[in-house]
Amino acid sequence: MIVVPVKEGENIERALKKFKRKYEKTGIVKELRRRQQFDKPSELKRLKMERAIYVQKLHQNED
Repeated sequence: MIVVPVKEGENIERALKKFKRKYEKTGIVKELRRRQQFDKPSELKRLKMERAIYVQKLHQNED
């Protein structure tokens, strides 16, 4: 359960922003979306490899 302590006199929008940030960091929505469909292990491996190549290219361009 996510708990966001709200100080007295603190703006409700700021408290909501803190809640949303904590909620995003937990990765609940990301996990739910991932579980909505089944991906074959070979497909996951291929996507992982594509991402690794992409990240590697990004790091090469920085140098």
